[in-house]
Amino acid sequence: MKRRPLLLMLVAAPALRAAGAPLIYPMHDPGRESHWRYLLALMKLATEHAGVDYEFIEAREPMSQARVIRELSNRTGSLDLAWTMTSIEREAQMIPVRVPVDRGLIGHRICLVRREHADRWAGLRTLDQLKRYKACQGADWPDYEILRHNGLPVEGASRYEALFDMLRKGRSDYFPRAVFEIEDEAAGALAEGLVIEPNVLIRYPTASYLFVRPDRPELAADLERGLEAAVADGSFQRLFQRYFGDLIARHRLVQRTVITLRNPLLPPATPLGRPGYWLVL
Repeated sequence: MKRRPLLLMLVAAPALRAAGAPLIYPMHDPGRESHWRYLLALMKLATEHAGVDYEFIEAREPMSQARVIRELSNRTGSLDLAWTMTSIEREAQMIPVRVPVDRGLIGHRICLVRREHADRWAGLRTLDQLKRYKACQGADWPDYEILRHNGLPVEGASRYEALFDMLRKGRSDYFPRAVFEIEDEAAGALAEGLVIEPNVLIRYPTASYLFVRPDRPELAADLERGLEAAVADGSFQRLFQRYFGDLIARHRLVQRTVITLRNPLLPPATPLGRPGYWLVL
């Protein structure tokens, strides 16, 4: 049976569901504390605005991105919701809540590079110039396919930790990271000998959503209703600014040379025409 659109479910949603209904989400990565705290705050903001009460519980074991997708797309999986970048395939496997949780910031990428090569990027201006260098990305990440689609050489790895070694040992030249990921990573032991490149911003249209297990349409409807209300009253944008405003300024995103990529994985239903959803630099 075809799933009814979420907006049609909102009319029938009860004013308040069972108090404290537990929701399991993936264990957070230790190097992304700030982003994790933001997402928890956003989920709580959404449930408050929706007039529902859920208890958010972190999973007890770490999972790769591929494992998260498997668990969440399975009706008997161990997860109830997660946040991840959208794609046509993922929206077919899980229920997307189509309000971008980071206002599209995940599609704004700056790079880790080897310290001795940081200066070579100062004159980089075009996509063709970027094609001289090889990126590294997780082999199961949507970013991997986005880079390849734009003709950029890219080396994949199945383990996150291996990507730093790949860059350090010269098997790749740069590691594009979301702005909210890169500071904690650059300060960690994995990034020894690597620095944040200060001149280039790689940008492509994409969104990170909350995704919900296929058998939880009522949860997706609750979250969508709450996020829509938070966008409408400005509290969503204020929360985003509180967590990311200084970060965006610190990395001078407005002053960087922008290299724009196409995103072949962007689903047609992505709400690009909703200006309140998106960051505008």
